[in-house]
Amino acid sequence: MEKKLYRSNNKKICGVCAGVGEYFNIDPTLVRLGWAVLTLFAGSGILLYILAAIIIPQPPVE
Repeated sequence: MEKKLYRSNNKKICGVCAGVGEYFNIDPTLVRLGWAVLTLFAGSGILLYILAAIIIPQPPVE
């Protein structure tokens, strides 16, 4: 079965970090922490999050 990246229903804002965590099989909290560090040090985290929220689709309805 092909693995696809979707936003998660286990979300804090848009479900991007949880979706990435589920895709790579890692804890979403670690992804959120990494995204926060990227935002604080690089300043591009917020823009990347917004783009990811637009680009990554919602999971299909079963």
